Amino acid sequence: MKYIIAIIQPHKLDEVKKALEDVEVNLMTVSNVLGRGRQKGFTEIYRGAKEVGGLLKKVKIEIACNEDFVEPTIAAITKGARTGEIGDGKIFVMDLHDVVRIRTGERGSEAIG
Repeated sequence: MKYIIAIIQPHKLDEVKKALEDVEVNLMTVSNVLGRGRQKGFTEIYRGAKEVGGLLKKVKIEIACNEDFVEPTIAAITKGARTGEIGDGKIFVMDLHDVVRIRTGERGSEAIG
């Protein structure tokens, strides 16, 4: 089992969701987050003074999946989120030790769905 976290541009969320649905990945958690990467935030001019605002709006997608779905999930996120410009985002893949479905008490792969 793996836990996949993707940080993407907000305007790419619908395309990523569609790409995930196409590979039968439907279970996800989506959050609005703030962050910065190599683009180092943004710069604004306010009353003639340059201000650097260090954080940009991003979307975080979290997906727990079984081994068979790891590569299709990564490929779908990449397909939906890529613009070719700096700031497209990152995908983090971590081992997932255990999962427990609260309602039934199922554990492991069965709890993921």
